[in-house]
Amino acid sequence: MARGNVDVYKVFYKGDNDDFIVFVEDVAAVRNWKKDRSIPLAQVVNGFKVFVTHRQGAQGIHDGASKAILECEFGTSDVEEAIAKILERGEIQESEVSLAVPRFIKLLFG
Repeated sequence: MARGNVDVYKVFYKGDNDDFIVFVEDVAAVRNWKKDRSIPLAQVVNGFKVFVTHRQGAQGIHDGASKAILECEFGTSDVEEAIAKILERGEIQESEVSLAVPRFIKLLFG
């Protein structure tokens, strides 16, 4: 990893109606959770938020998914249930992001 960069881990799920992303702590956390569902989601995800990319793939603009969008895609508006389905069915992706990117700084650190 280059100086000033940070590794970002996410799970990308291509749904029937839209593309979804959940940021996770790391690849191992997701794999361990898939093997042992007693592991709390709080130890796996990096914030309880589902992002939607409006069919732009994993690199598109990340907007927060509304309860209506979650209900339409996953049959529930419960964020935890939607996250679990994304983790189960999605693809784990790793990327390196420059800390100089203001949007990611705000996303990662509030």
